[in-house]
Amino acid sequence: MWRYILQRLLALVPVVLIVSVVTFAFIHFLPGDPVIALIGPEAGTASPDVIEARKHELGLDRPLPVQYLDWLSGALRGDLGNSAVTRQEITEALSDRFPVTLHLAVASFVVAVCIALPTGILSAYKRNSPLDRILTILALTGVAMPSFWLGILLILIFAVQLQWLPPSGFVSITTDPVECIKHLILPAISLGTVQSAVIMRQVRSSLLEVFREDYVRTARAKGLNERAVTIRHALRNAMLPVVTIVGIQVSALLGGSVVTETVFAMPGMGRYAVDAIFIRDYPVVQAVVLVTALVVVLANLLTDLSYALLDPRIQYS
Repeated sequence: MWRYILQRLLALVPVVLIVSVVTFAFIHFLPGDPVIALIGPEAGTASPDVIEARKHELGLDRPLPVQYLDWLSGALRGDLGNSAVTRQEITEALSDRFPVTLHLAVASFVVAVCIALPTGILSAYKRNSPLDRILTILALTGVAMPSFWLGILLILIFAVQLQWLPPSGFVSITTDPVECIKHLILPAISLGTVQSAVIMRQVRSSLLEVFREDYVRTARAKGLNERAVTIRHALRNAMLPVVTIVGIQVSALLGGSVVTETVFAMPGMGRYAVDAIFIRDYPVVQAVVLVTALVVVLANLLTDLSYALLDPRIQYS
């Protein structure tokens, strides 16, 4: 097991390097001069010497390979540089904002699983029934529905009209658990509902395949009720493809958090990246993408390791 984990971790190194190269190149090849954008309205009256001095200060006057290697060497030491606008250390800013995104991702994941598992099981158990058709339509609606639209709708109903929940902001669970839950309910439902639709469809299709297996027929022939057959025998074996989809959904959760955090004004990594893109803060964008890539590849590793827990026949060597 440990040998397999070490091999997978080593295999992640080139993936992260490729992501860093692509991100660095893409950011620097965007049209427009980042220095002009950083100077702002005064750029039109700024002298060429001022612009060149600002470029030298940011290190943008050096060749791109030199800039990349300098940034990469700092990232390997845990130094992601400073914001080109606020001059704040990016590592410090991310340490404050990453817990916000983590809160949102975990809460959204809980919402998605709590919705997807029961509805997926029920839809498979009641295959081709009116209830199955209704749940299928709802799942397809969830897949097609943008999370930001659902978020705005939830704010209008539960925050503006009913005034039951706060419309924006964030409170850490270590500061006030009750307020934390109140602030997370709407964004978690907004992001988790969309993700649950994909997981629900996978749960249904996987269970339908398992229901055709011989051991399920044997369990029914022994007189076990359908609930015991589904929960104790079929569901565990149907979870392997579901876990794969859940692992893939981690990247969707992090991507969706960009929009959700912006809609609900949450000071997380997603909103930090959006603000940095608008003001052309290159170091911040590069750092956020790199951290997000690390989280996604580690989530995929945990997904692979979870297969052995679900199916003892799977061995890692």
